[in-house]
Amino acid sequence: MELIQETPDLSAYLTPDEVIDHEHPVVRRTAARIAGQAEDSYAYARLAFEFVRDAIPHSQDSGDLRVTWRASDVLESGTGTCYAKSHALAALLRAEDIPTALCYQKFDVVHGLVAVRFNGAWHRQDPRGNKPGVDAQFSLDGERLAFPVDPESNELDYPVLYAKPHPAVLSALTGATDRPHLWQMLPTAL
Repeated sequence: MELIQETPDLSAYLTPDEVIDHEHPVVRRTAARIAGQAEDSYAYARLAFEFVRDAIPHSQDSGDLRVTWRASDVLESGTGTCYAKSHALAALLRAEDIPTALCYQKFDVVHGLVAVRFNGAWHRQDPRGNKPGVDAQFSLDGERLAFPVDPESNELDYPVLYAKPHPAVLSALTGATDRPHLWQMLPTAL
């Protein structure tokens, strides 16, 4: 699949905003801690991915009812859905000047992930969190996502790379009072 930038301006994928708030002190401290263990930007990206995947449980898996959506809140609260965890990973990567986009897949509902830009190409990564039957890995040599799509079941990979969260995703996250409420509001398509 060919990934398509929503905007040709690569700097848009480095910009902070209300959601991907990589200038926030919590994000900066976390990024600095991870960067202290990395010998280069590739290692940093892998370590940041593994941190978000492993150290921040997916709220469905952990039973946490809170809905987080801002990257700093995800890092501070230590919980989030696929969307929220993608926002946190995007913020950590952008904090170290690694262009990062938000991207999505469609299953019964829309699933969120990120794409990082290395060596002139975008590489999708899924920080959702592993569990039995799910084994997402950081990879620049072929995708190792949590969920492969099945086109025969009307599942699909959306090719657009967004600089900001899709409005349907952000509306669901900010409008939900708790995770069960969010589950009722999840977008089924973009």
